[in-house]
Amino acid sequence: MTSDLSAPPQRSTTTAGRGNSPRPPFGVSAVSVLAVLIALFSLVPLGYVVYMTVATGWDTAVELIFRPRVTELLLNTILLMAATIPLCLLLGVAGAWLVERTTLRGRKMWAVLLAAPLAIPAFVNSYGWVSAVPSMGGLGSGVLIATLSYFPLVYIPAAASLSRLDPAIEQSAAALGLGAWRTFFRVVLPQLRIAMTGGALLVGLHLLAEYGAFAMIRFDTFTTAIMTQYQSTFNGAAGNMLASVLVFFCLLLLLAEVRSRGTARYARIGSGAQARALRLPLRGYQVPAQAFLLALTALAVGLPLYFVVRWTVAGGPEAWAADEFLPALLSTLGYGLAGAVATTAVAFPMAYLAVRHPGWFSKSLELSNYITSSLPGIVVGLAFVTVSIRVVPGMYQTAGVLVAAYVLLFLPRALVNLRAGLSQAPKELDEAAQALGKPPLLAFIRVTLRLSAPAAAGGAALVFLAIANELTATLLLSPNGTRTLATEFWSKSSEIDYAGAAPYALLMILLSAPMTYLLFQQSKKVAGQ
Repeated sequence: MTSDLSAPPQRSTTTAGRGNSPRPPFGVSAVSVLAVLIALFSLVPLGYVVYMTVATGWDTAVELIFRPRVTELLLNTILLMAATIPLCLLLGVAGAWLVERTTLRGRKMWAVLLAAPLAIPAFVNSYGWVSAVPSMGGLGSGVLIATLSYFPLVYIPAAASLSRLDPAIEQSAAALGLGAWRTFFRVVLPQLRIAMTGGALLVGLHLLAEYGAFAMIRFDTFTTAIMTQYQSTFNGAAGNMLASVLVFFCLLLLLAEVRSRGTARYARIGSGAQARALRLPLRGYQVPAQAFLLALTALAVGLPLYFVVRWTVAGGPEAWAADEFLPALLSTLGYGLAGAVATTAVAFPMAYLAVRHPGWFSKSLELSNYITSSLPGIVVGLAFVTVSIRVVPGMYQTAGVLVAAYVLLFLPRALVNLRAGLSQAPKELDEAAQALGKPPLLAFIRVTLRLSAPAAAGGAALVFLAIANELTATLLLSPNGTRTLATEFWSKSSEIDYAGAAPYALLMILLSAPMTYLLFQQSKKVAGQ
């Protein structure tokens, strides 16, 4: 017999631990309807790309896609990803191994410093390098800047995975005569597959989405070409076809990541406590390891931060004129807070279904959001531009449309955190509250919402960080006269006013630093540290 989740609670028969979930505050059907509407809304950008491709016509689409310009962009993209992703994997895994599995001196300091590049937006990193070497440009420069900006996306999950791996298998391999290096490559590295493939996916998606860093060094990618097409021919067919190719690349990356996970299991099942991993003594390699990490953090953090501070000092007090930077700061804070709250609220129905009513239905709804969030901000921005002009013209270039775009772009950041928080809020407590006579809504607020609040706050903080540094969708969708730290930095740096751009870069870094540290701490918490 199935229980009616929307029926009033029966005090005489409700018991904790029965296996049925407590009634959601608005009924499971209402939560499901909300989740379906959110999923349909999240498919708007993908639907836009499909619609524009079909509307262009087959012959025109083929002509626009199979042309020399697209071949050039395709080659640039393939070479960029082929060089950057392996380098990020190498640096991320090497840094994680040194911090978590060796007797590296000052490893707690290095653990934080290796995650610090995430606090510096890639286009600010590019700004720092162009300040140091004005002639920078081309593929090599793009690989350098992208690698220094994105290797922490591999380092953080790899470090978390290494810290919680059971060393029993490594000890068995050593007992069978395998040396340290053979044990690493044959035992440890295969157990990092999920962390490495997930990190590689994030790096690849960032490479496809990045605009400012590559535009500043004059390296053409699909994103820079789409923005150029948009600025020259508003909503032109050529730009739409480039967007379709870019979306195709994103979907290929998602499919490749899913297939590369494999079916192997990495969990330990058995009685007893997990042993503490023995750290490999570095001995004579201590100095080279310290020099390697020092050089890496100096290039990824020290150099751009140095030039940001140098240009800020060079700009003098007039660069901090309140009538210029204060509106941009307040606008960034306002959009960041509004987007963080909206994204967290929108993510809740899906997170609730995923935890309390898992199954193919909730997984399908989640997948739709992950697909959309993998799309570059420029594609989402173009989709909202087109839909708002054609369907609801009065909404074009309004704050509501911009916040809606932020929600779709960064929904998974809130969803993953909320799902973890809800999974740690036992449904039995909600059942007990309802059994004691509390209405479902009151029980939800006093029990589930309170227990999941820290996770929700963490997800909202990560969304805020992403919004504060978002550039392309903001450039396309922000209302006339709106200025954010990212758009003002881009405007001034595009005019080669590096001294005027520096305060905006510094403020973005100061806003991002606490959120980056929160992300690092969350990864350590997941690892049980």
